[in-house]
Amino acid sequence: PASSHKESSLGMCPDKEPGLQPWMPGHSEDHRVTIGYGRKVLLTTSATVHSIEILNGGKLVIADNNRPIMLRTKHILIGNKGELHIGSPDCPYKGNLTISLFGSDQEHSYFGRKYIGVGTGGTLEIHGEKKLSWTFLNKTLHPGESNQNNYLFQRSWGNRGIIIHVIDPNTGEVLQDDRFDTYRSKDESHRLAKYMDGVEAGLILAMVVNDEGSNNLEDSYVCQLVSYNSHHLPSAVRPQASISIDMLSNSSILELADQPEGWGSRDRVVVASTDYSMHQAEEFTLLSCPTCTSNQVKVQGKPQFIHMGEEVDGVDMRAEVGLLSRNILLRGEMEPGCYGNEACNFFNFDTFGGHLKVERGFRAVHISGVELQHMGQQTMGHYPVHFHMNGDVDERGGYNPPTSVSDLSIHHSFSRCVTIHGSNGLLVKDVVGYDTLGHCFFTEDGPEERNTFDHCLGLMVRAGTLLPSDRDSKMCRDITEGAYPGYVANPRQDCSATSTFWIANPNNNLINCAAAGSEETGFWFIFHHVPTGPSEGLYSPGRTEHTPMGQFTNNRAHSNYRAGMILDHGVKTTKANDKDKRPFLSLVGARYGPHQDADPFKPRVPALIHHFVAYKNQDHGAWLRGGDVWLDDCQFADNGIGLTLASGGTFPDDDGSRQQVKNSLFVGESDNRGMRFPDNRIWGPGGSDPTGRTLPRGIDFPIRGMQIYDGPINMQNCTFRKYTALDGRHTSAFGFRLNNSWQSCPNNNITSRVFFGEPGPWFNKMQMDGDKTTIFHDIDGSVSEYPGSFLVKEDNWLLRHPDCIDVPDWKAAICSGRYAQIYVQTRNPANLNMHIVRDEYPNRPLTLEGALGKRKHYQQFQPVITLAKGYTIHWDQAAPAEVTIWLINFNKNDWINVGLCYPQGTAFTIISDIHNRLTKQTRKTGVFMRTTQKEKINHSHLARGYYYWEEDTGLLFLKVKAHNDRGQYAFCSVKGCERVKITAVIPKGSPPSNCMAQAYPRHAELPVVDVPMPRKIPNASVFLLLNLNSPPQQHLEMYSLILKWLLQQ
Repeated sequence: PASSHKESSLGMCPDKEPGLQPWMPGHSEDHRVTIGYGRKVLLTTSATVHSIEILNGGKLVIADNNRPIMLRTKHILIGNKGELHIGSPDCPYKGNLTISLFGSDQEHSYFGRKYIGVGTGGTLEIHGEKKLSWTFLNKTLHPGESNQNNYLFQRSWGNRGIIIHVIDPNTGEVLQDDRFDTYRSKDESHRLAKYMDGVEAGLILAMVVNDEGSNNLEDSYVCQLVSYNSHHLPSAVRPQASISIDMLSNSSILELADQPEGWGSRDRVVVASTDYSMHQAEEFTLLSCPTCTSNQVKVQGKPQFIHMGEEVDGVDMRAEVGLLSRNILLRGEMEPGCYGNEACNFFNFDTFGGHLKVERGFRAVHISGVELQHMGQQTMGHYPVHFHMNGDVDERGGYNPPTSVSDLSIHHSFSRCVTIHGSNGLLVKDVVGYDTLGHCFFTEDGPEERNTFDHCLGLMVRAGTLLPSDRDSKMCRDITEGAYPGYVANPRQDCSATSTFWIANPNNNLINCAAAGSEETGFWFIFHHVPTGPSEGLYSPGRTEHTPMGQFTNNRAHSNYRAGMILDHGVKTTKANDKDKRPFLSLVGARYGPHQDADPFKPRVPALIHHFVAYKNQDHGAWLRGGDVWLDDCQFADNGIGLTLASGGTFPDDDGSRQQVKNSLFVGESDNRGMRFPDNRIWGPGGSDPTGRTLPRGIDFPIRGMQIYDGPINMQNCTFRKYTALDGRHTSAFGFRLNNSWQSCPNNNITSRVFFGEPGPWFNKMQMDGDKTTIFHDIDGSVSEYPGSFLVKEDNWLLRHPDCIDVPDWKAAICSGRYAQIYVQTRNPANLNMHIVRDEYPNRPLTLEGALGKRKHYQQFQPVITLAKGYTIHWDQAAPAEVTIWLINFNKNDWINVGLCYPQGTAFTIISDIHNRLTKQTRKTGVFMRTTQKEKINHSHLARGYYYWEEDTGLLFLKVKAHNDRGQYAFCSVKGCERVKITAVIPKGSPPSNCMAQAYPRHAELPVVDVPMPRKIPNASVFLLLNLNSPPQQHLEMYSLILKWLLQQ
């Protein structure tokens, strides 16, 4: 349906086209206008009409003249072969035009009401004056700051006498200056007196004496000087003197990073917050300023808050300054209060603004240099700018030049900023979105690809009612439409995701963009397992979870509550039912693993995040889940937690992926201290000099820099600064996720001179499974001074041996050994606890509750174990009918012996198999036969293994061994995940299967050191070269104590 469209006459202004008929329709809200059948008209004056429909070769052009034009109408519909032109790319509109959409008339079947609609075959060309869309402050703006002009009087021999400057008190500008050598000549006294008599009242007279000036200064003139209402200066200036003119006018000067092209007096600008609260953004009106430099503007009023205009501790924290005014204004006319819809339950103002919508098959749409105010509606499908189900809108779709919206200011809106729905290849450039409801820059259904957001700014993004992800906690609980009866909302899981950039497909480009304040998140990459809404069926299930990421470069996020950036989660793509009562499009889990051509059987393609800046985000700078995700040259400062990496290698879905952070800077508490004001409840001591400052979450919230969830993760050449613990508040530059039931890969690496600043301890009594099973590998001894050693939790006797060295201050032990993991999955029942005992330490069992909660249909226990040892496993209930043991991070020929406790009279079927993570297929590889000789379990082969059932103790013994090689970053072998599956028939009414009293001391063994402890080396460096071999539940307490000790050496 699309066709190539070019300007009919290059360089010609649209309103100068021959054959246009002047059109002056007058003012009547009942006048329905149709422009068709080849009619071409030029609107030359203001007008009010009911509606305008342009079709069948009709064309409406707005005249560009010296008189402002206001066009009021309920809607403008541009139909097939209809055209609306306001300026052109080569001839921007220079006058002042307002299109005001009014009323709440009967809905049009497709576009709704209060709209500009571009239908199939329609053309919309709007091009206002080119203006700088947004830039940065280049000098910090302080609250209530007055403006000073400083004037320097330099001492110079031969220039003695009295030097005078006459200064305008309103602008600080020097109007006149002169010098009077009253040392040499009395004539100079007369000239001085005459000069002073000529100075107008109300001006400032600044006077200094250079060298000497009294020799020929007559007494009568001295009296005349004294008679002035003056502030006396010293009679002599040493090398120099300066005078500061403090202007008390109600104005401020903004120093900008770029020349404010096109900005003029009475234009409005917004200056973003540079603290945790987005509500510190401030609007200003520009004033005329003849004395401003090319990079300065004067604004009316004084700021209430500090706005940073500089780099702080190596992090660019300059406030964004966005232009709100344009010479073309598209606005909705609003009622004084809310009326007529459910939004009034949450808002006390009218939310029924105008909207602009583009239908599939349009002929051409290019919009630039436009201000959109009071646009959008709290109803589905009605947004300030909305491309709806357009398919490809660039060259692929036959559009030349490609479709674009640029240099727009969208502010004080009621539903989003720019919505891209089922459309690809749209360029959104230099757009400012300010003070809106719901996701601002929004991609909707999942198939939207190849769209580019270039140099876009969004700030003050508030919750809206439309989607669960738009809603805040109150809306989430109160809006039950689409939920199944009995649904009880969990707002932090189901909703509460309002974002400045909501990206439903990773194959979109975000370049030079700023998310400068949202109620929840700056950038959120979300996944639709299948496309939703009218896009249903446009891609195969799971495609977006494997789609490579587009370009993500030089973006920044600050002043957000939940996170600067999230790469995680999906939306629910099924309707509510009795099994899942949540509404359609509620937040759900998802895993991201990008592969070539979105095909998991093809090579991985890392998602590259380059030069991302995240500061002053209350919870996280960034939370990124996926493999492979690689960050380079990023900056994180003043976030509750700087960066959390949660790997997409979550077993066993995308085994073998990894995450990477390189050349990045982490700052705990910078010199951007914020400011105290009555509404700020979170103020307290902080920083290396514990002065007052705004804090991310609370005065005792433990600030962290880099946090690992699982892994594997590679960290290289990263710098950590200003992580300082205080009394009552723990701080850590680097650590693992706490109070965590999950596991971590044993191959987390921190390599290459990573400096950790001054972290402090964080003491915690964490009792979840992951908290109990911590271990990391100190490759070169820079932590422990024992190269190749492991640091383990002091009370984990699955990992210790007699030569381990206790470090009580760390609550840890330094050990040596070979370690891996097993996953023990249980079914029927799944709500039991597991006790695992190493035969060498029978009195030191480790109790695990499982990683999945007690309501799942299966459970998973994830201990780290020492290889080549024997263990017994016991339960707090009768043993489960199904146990599957997965070998995790086992290399070829690694093994352990296991005795599992079962009730007497149990019958067994035991097999070995391999599970392929990609095909989701499981292939049987062998069976286990019963043997009457316990030693024979050590002679098992791949196809045939042996188990020994010791009925008097209730222990089923077998050997689990890896038979295949494992890739560098993989949990499982190259052929799949090797497993042993035990299916048991348990006698009914059996007691709890705890055989410890019968097993020991019968099967106890003397502790043996299989891997000798390494030799201690002197003078370990404070630069750390570590291999973190640990579950993410690593004790931050232990790690922080290590670092604190290290820095004290």
